[in-house]
Amino acid sequence: MAGLDKRVGSYEEALAGLTDGMTVVAGGFGLCGIPENLIAQIRRMGVKGLTVVSNNCGIDGFGLGVLLEDRQIRKMIASYVGENALFEQQLLSGELEVELTPQGTLAEKLRAGGAGIPAFFTATGFGTPVAEGKEVREFDGRQYIMERAITGDFAIVKGWKADHYGNVIYRHTAQNFNPVVATAGRITVVEVEEIVEPGELDPTQIHTPGIYVDRIIQGTFEKRIEKRTVRS
Repeated sequence: MAGLDKRVGSYEEALAGLTDGMTVVAGGFGLCGIPENLIAQIRRMGVKGLTVVSNNCGIDGFGLGVLLEDRQIRKMIASYVGENALFEQQLLSGELEVELTPQGTLAEKLRAGGAGIPAFFTATGFGTPVAEGKEVREFDGRQYIMERAITGDFAIVKGWKADHYGNVIYRHTAQNFNPVVATAGRITVVEVEEIVEPGELDPTQIHTPGIYVDRIIQGTFEKRIEKRTVRS
């Protein structure tokens, strides 16, 4: 796909325009496929009062967890938060506002937001605290709750390969939340392991078309393993 050259030369340029109080949607699952260098740049920028939307909030000292250390996140919308002691501490102290969302519902909120669909109905969460305050409708004899879509001021995404035009391929399970997050940002920034020349990517293998991507940057990654298990 031809188009504009989306490459930027620095992480400062990649996140230019991110300011206090914005909403950031972030790809990744656990520590797999997280945009670790973009997260580090947010920390360096020192922006505060952020609403962050991601499956989880990293771990203590890595991933989105580093933004908790400097009190940069005001509200976290996530589906799983069990690996972060600082997150628990800030939640229980009232420092951090948390909106827990079923994992599939969170994925659909982001997908719907990227597709321009403002809300949808799902049976997940009906009859639980998840449904409190939400519209309920019956379809074919079953009760469903209405969930609002999610979009962000910035979307930060980790890919494997991309071309100059921002067409992105993810590697294996690093697809997780990255494809839906990439569609849900007003400004979508993707960091990748390799940027190739236009025409080198097989068009049938592209997961995120460049039309969704505003900025692309090549980085190096630690790719930390969250839990290493070996035989006893």
